[in-house]
Amino acid sequence: MGITKTNAMRLLENAGVPFKTAVYDVSSGHEPAEAVAEKLQAEPETVFKTLVAQEEGGQVFVFCLPSGFELDLKKAAAAAAVKKLNLINLRDLQPLTGYTRGGCSPLAMKKQYPTFIDETAQLHDAVYVNGGVRGLQVLVEPNALASAAQASFADVIKV
Repeated sequence: MGITKTNAMRLLENAGVPFKTAVYDVSSGHEPAEAVAEKLQAEPETVFKTLVAQEEGGQVFVFCLPSGFELDLKKAAAAAAVKKLNLINLRDLQPLTGYTRGGCSPLAMKKQYPTFIDETAQLHDAVYVNGGVRGLQVLVEPNALASAAQASFADVIKV
């Protein structure tokens, strides 16, 4: 069975960014990033989840952080240079990004939002991020990911 090319994959290809795909079973429903890492037989700190937050004025921001960690909203707000951030409601995810829960990629969203990748990504040769649909991850070099996603690296996780 072939993989249907997603907009995230097209963006990487058009940017000349080498990547690999990894497919996993999603028949059991939504699973946390830690479970995805286990299915991929990958180190959990190399599997990054994508979270979307909003400041009170409505500006949207995207954050990628390693599985097993929580977004530190104070650090995230500081990185985004805003006073306060809150995670968006799940019902707002698809209208804002074009992606559904479990299939949210930092790449090729409906609009280009300010995006931040936790700085720990730079400790690895490659990291996984969602490829744009549930059950698909793309493995990509962190600096290439940041370039393709027009993202910055920042310390955004709770420790």
